[in-house]
Amino acid sequence: MTATAASAPDRTVDDVARTAAAAFAGLAQVAPAARAAALRRAAAALGEHADELVATAQVETGLAEARLRGELKRTQVQLRLFAHVVADGAYLDVRLDEADPEFVLGPRPDLRRALWPVGPVLNFAASNFPFAFSVAGGDTAAALAAGCPVIVKGHPGHPWLSERTAQIVSGALVEAGLPEGTLQLVTDQDAGVALLEHPSVRAAAFTGSQRVGQLLAARAAARPDPVPFFGELGSVNPVLVSAAAVAERGGELLGGYVASVSGSAGQLCTKPGFLLVPEGTAYDDAVVAAAADVPEHRLLNPSIADGYERRVSAVLGADGVRVVRPGGFRRDADGQAWVTPTFVSVPLDVLRGAGEAVLDEVFGPFSVIVEYPRGTDLAAVVGELFPGNLTLTLHLGGGETGAEQGALVAALGRFAGRVLLGGWPTGVAVTPAMQHGGPSPATTTDGTSVGTAAIGRFLRGVTFQDAPQELLPAPLRDDNPWDVPRTVSPRGASAEW
Repeated sequence: MTATAASAPDRTVDDVARTAAAAFAGLAQVAPAARAAALRRAAAALGEHADELVATAQVETGLAEARLRGELKRTQVQLRLFAHVVADGAYLDVRLDEADPEFVLGPRPDLRRALWPVGPVLNFAASNFPFAFSVAGGDTAAALAAGCPVIVKGHPGHPWLSERTAQIVSGALVEAGLPEGTLQLVTDQDAGVALLEHPSVRAAAFTGSQRVGQLLAARAAARPDPVPFFGELGSVNPVLVSAAAVAERGGELLGGYVASVSGSAGQLCTKPGFLLVPEGTAYDDAVVAAAADVPEHRLLNPSIADGYERRVSAVLGADGVRVVRPGGFRRDADGQAWVTPTFVSVPLDVLRGAGEAVLDEVFGPFSVIVEYPRGTDLAAVVGELFPGNLTLTLHLGGGETGAEQGALVAALGRFAGRVLLGGWPTGVAVTPAMQHGGPSPATTTDGTSVGTAAIGRFLRGVTFQDAPQELLPAPLRDDNPWDVPRTVSPRGASAEW
C-alpha cells in the first residue's frame, strides 16, 4: 500500500485509519474561522503549483489544457466556497432551548443541539475529474469543512497527479494549523476496501461506475456498524424536446445536443445519453453536420476505452437501432483509445423492448435519439425507462407555460436531482443552490456532491441535556467563544403555541 501525506510506503491500513482518528480528535476542536483559513490556504497552494499539476494531468488523462485549467480553478473555488460556508459557523445550526418549568407540554430541560462532524471520511476519487472530484475535490472539501479528516483512495488513472496534489494540499493544511493526518492518500485498491470496513472510518464518498459503487455501498452497509456511503454512480440524463421547441429552434437544439454529448469525449456524468424528440423530426443532417466539426479526443485510460467499446457494440447490436452518425475508434501504440462521437436513433416502442442493452449508460461520446409518438405522456416514459438521474432537461416552445407543462415539470422532479428548462446538463455550477445527486440508481444516497449543501453529508446532530457550562462544546456555551449564530427558544415562548 502507498500512503502519502502521512507518509511511508510501509504503513498499514490500521496506521492510516488510526492517524485519521487522531487527527479527528484535534480537528473537531478547531474553530470554524480557523478551518476556513486552512481551506483558503489549500486553494492558494493549488494555484501556486498550477503549471506543474496541469502538465501532469494532461499526460495522465489526455484531457485538454484549457479543460484542466478550468477544472483546477473550479477545485480552488470549491475550497474557498466551503471556507465561506464554515467561516461564521451558521452551518452548525446551533439551537438552544432554555429550561422552562412552565413549558406547555410539561417542564422542559435545558437542551442544546448542534451539528457535529461524523469522523474520518474515506473518499474514492473519480477518473474523469482529476482535480474537481479527486484528491482535493468537492467531497474532500465538504468533509474538511465539516471538520472531518479525509483519507482519499486515489484513482489509478492519474496516480502521479494524486500523489503530488496530496502532498501540496496536506502540507498547506498542516501549515495553516490543522493536525497532521487531516488529509491522507492511499493508492492500493485492497487498502481502499479495507479502510471502508475499518471502524475508525465513519462515512464514505464515491464517484464512479454503478457496478463498483453498488459493491462498495454493500460493504459499507454490511459492517457491524454500518456507515453512510454517498455514491454517485452515473446517469443517462434524458433530454425531452416538445414539437413546438423543434419547430421554433430545431437546428439550434441539435447543435447544442451534439456539443453537449461530445465535450471531453462524453466522459461526463451529466452527458445527455438520450434525446427524446417527436416522431417525424428531421435530425440526421443537423447531427451529422455538427458532429463533423468535433475533433478526435483521447479517452481517459484503456479501461474506460474497453468499457466504451463494449457498450457501443451492445447498443449497435440491438434490434431496431439505426446509426445516424458513426463515430471513430482507434487505439494508439500505448493502448489509448481515440474517438469521435457516435449517434444512433430508435423508436420509443423499440427502446422499451431493447431494455438494458440500450438503456444502460455508455460512458463516452455516444447518445441515442428516441422518437416518441405525438401525444405521449413524457412523464410516464421517464418514470418507466429513466427513473433515477442526476439531471432531466426539458425544451419547450415559447408559449408552452400552461398547466400541462407545469404538471410535467413537477413530475420530472421526482426522477432527477436537477431539472433544466432549456440548456444542457453538462456544466455543473459550483454554487449554494446546486443539487448534484438524484434518485437511485444515479446515487446510492440521494444527497448532493456539489454545492454548499454537500457539507450536510458529513455532519450529524447531537443534543446535550442539562449539561454544566464547563462540559459543553464551545458553540453551545453561554459565552459562545466561537461566536456562531444560534437560535434560542427562551423560557415562556411556548405560551404562544
